[in-house]
Amino acid sequence: MVLSMSQAIVPRRLDVDFSQVPRHWLASSPTATAISNGVNMLFPHGERFFVRSVKYFLDKIDDPVLRAQIKGFFGQEGRHAHAHDEFNAVLRAQGYEIDQFLDGYKRLSDWLEARTPPKLRLAATAAAEHFTAIMAEGAFTRGSLDAAHPTMQQLLAWHAAEEIEHKAVAFDVLQKIDPSYALRMLGLLYATVTLSGFWLWGAITLAKQDGLTWRSALAEMRRLKADNPIVRRVFVAGIRKYARRDFHPNDADHSKLAPTWFAAHGMAMPEAA
Repeated sequence: MVLSMSQAIVPRRLDVDFSQVPRHWLASSPTATAISNGVNMLFPHGERFFVRSVKYFLDKIDDPVLRAQIKGFFGQEGRHAHAHDEFNAVLRAQGYEIDQFLDGYKRLSDWLEARTPPKLRLAATAAAEHFTAIMAEGAFTRGSLDAAHPTMQQLLAWHAAEEIEHKAVAFDVLQKIDPSYALRMLGLLYATVTLSGFWLWGAITLAKQDGLTWRSALAEMRRLKADNPIVRRVFVAGIRKYARRDFHPNDADHSKLAPTWFAAHGMAMPEAA
């Protein structure tokens, strides 16, 4: 399945000033912010990995619609990586020591990439894009952005809107290159282990610097009534959906989520770059 040309993938501008973002920008909560920042820190290097994984096979894609979508995907992911690079600079300015973590994350992920076959890298990218699409859907349907600082609302809503828009690209490339169910499941395993592991590592890195313990973090999440944790909402539910043999990212039409959310919050959708 491939999106129609009427649903072109368009990179959009994000014009925000991160300098006023507070240290605990999500619900004024150190725990919730550490969890969110844990994945935010991964995006620059992760998004560039996604681009490399798809770009490797670009010459093998002759479908003009899919080729156009791939190029839009490259543009969107490149802008996401740049924006989150800027936000990582804010974390440094707030006093967080993140470079040791980022260096370790990059070294380990580069080591894995160099030893992983191109098809598996593509399969892992398709699965990771499925997880990010679930997070994006949740951003617009669960009210999780409502407690965020306005600047972070803009960043994450912009990012989520584009993740939903290009959620099928890597999957469609994988289906063109090798539709093997076994490869898709191996990619899912790779993406689940690496994304969850790096995310947990990043969140703990930040939480420790805010003096959080497991006990205090759990108590705070209970106070915030976080009754549907990320492990269950993103990973468990995501794996269950992705494991269906007939799964496709466009099984559910989420094209109206972002425009509806922006309109409800009195915000304009970002303009095309």
